[in-house]
Amino acid sequence: MNASKTPRVSIVISTYNWPQALELALEALSRQTVLPHEVIVADDGSREDTRAMLERLARDYPVPLRHSWIEDKGFRLALARNRAIAATTGDYVLILDGDMLPHPRFVEDQMRAAERGSFVQGMRVLTDETGRDRLLSREVKQLGFFDRGLTRRRHTLRIPALAALSLRVTRNQKTSSIKGCSQAWWRDDLVALNGFDERFEGWGREDKDLAVRAFHHGLMRRMLRFGGLATHLYHRERHEDGASPNDPLLADTKATRRVRSPLGLDRHLQEFAQQPLPDLRESVRVS
Repeated sequence: MNASKTPRVSIVISTYNWPQALELALEALSRQTVLPHEVIVADDGSREDTRAMLERLARDYPVPLRHSWIEDKGFRLALARNRAIAATTGDYVLILDGDMLPHPRFVEDQMRAAERGSFVQGMRVLTDETGRDRLLSREVKQLGFFDRGLTRRRHTLRIPALAALSLRVTRNQKTSSIKGCSQAWWRDDLVALNGFDERFEGWGREDKDLAVRAFHHGLMRRMLRFGGLATHLYHRERHEDGASPNDPLLADTKATRRVRSPLGLDRHLQEFAQQPLPDLRESVRVS
């Protein structure tokens, strides 16, 4: 990619009451070979200990660190992400979960993968309880292919040549591989789609709904394997095949071929156009 056309990368990282995991993820982002333009925490109503951790970390953070917090009224990940996306000032948005620890070349790989007319779905390295605890205790900073505490070891392999091959555009519009824990989007595409649908509350399907509307809009999905690596800290998960209260909403999106979310990103854009979300580094310097 031509340096003069290199997009500014904003990272939106979601969290809810797990500051230990979020701190490791933010530290990993601060050690990137290519630093992002900014990092925005999309907080779905965490307690004060998360804010305290962010203010402590901000004192020496290498890029703007911003905190978008909404009141805790249940699982409202779509709303939390939308508000953070609205606050971004970059051209390209990387969406991460706060329990995902990115490889040092995560941003570099994602920038290399950026291509108009598509969004990128990343893979995740899965840990078990042992691997999670090794990372949380800071015994290690990352786990490699032969380390104990891993599942899906193949996703630890960073092979740029294979990563480039994996990025071939697919017209497959199945959503089984769609996971919002690691995705990359052009910001103006998210604006065109009106972001996540905030009617999706409770667990599940808001990420698949966004992808389906992107397909309706003519965007292609590109899968990034062997690059853009990130390690997921183990926790109990709802099974992907389990029912979600949002299943009827997703079915309606498919049936109507909806493109724009009826309750989405445009609700928040004006707020940050008038007053940008503060950089926590400036806040702690003043205090």
